[in-house]
This record gives sequence, C-alpha cells and structure tokens, in this order.
Amino acid sequence: MRPRVGQMLASTVDTTAVIVVRCPDTELDITCGGAPMTEGTTTGASAPAPAGGTLLGKRYADEEHGLELLCTKGGPGTLAVDGVPLQVKSAKPLPASD
Repeated sequence: MRPRVGQMLASTVDTTAVIVVRCPDTELDITCGGAPMTEGTTTGASAPAPAGGTLLGKRYADEEHGLELLCTKGGPGTLAVDGVPLQVKSAKPLPASD
C-alpha cells in the first residue's frame, strides 16, 4: 500500500484505527495484529497482543521509513510496518522556563 497523509486506516482483525500523519512516497506493508490494514473504518475480532496493543491518542512512528500514525481507536493488535513493530513516539521535552 502507498499511504498518504490524512488517510484513515483500520485493522481487519481488531478495533484499531489510525490516521497517517507522516509518510514516505513509497510502498509500505502496514499491518495490525499481523494482518494488512485497509482504508476506511472496519471492526474485526480481537487479535493477540504480543507487544501490548495500541493506545488511543498515541503516535506510533518508524523513523527509518519516515512513517507516523496517530491512533484514533485502540485495540489489542500491534501496529507494524514491513514486519517490524512500531514504537510509541515519545513527547518532545519542553524548554525550561527559568
């Protein structure tokens, strides 16, 4: 799949849904719970959560590919790109207000 900014993706095996925030202009295999994600909104059955699932409101990123996803609906499945699980993006530290 060639993702595009603003595209909504949904899992076919659980309730996870995300919005593409940043992406490269290349083909990527974005999966959740081991199954490919599809465009739009779908609700599937529960999938195993080998890495803890997805959390509502968190951003998941892969700096190597330049991909960032915002979770709009959490679920038990794990987000991955090209077979590598995505990590929760950490917040940027605020500047000191001395």
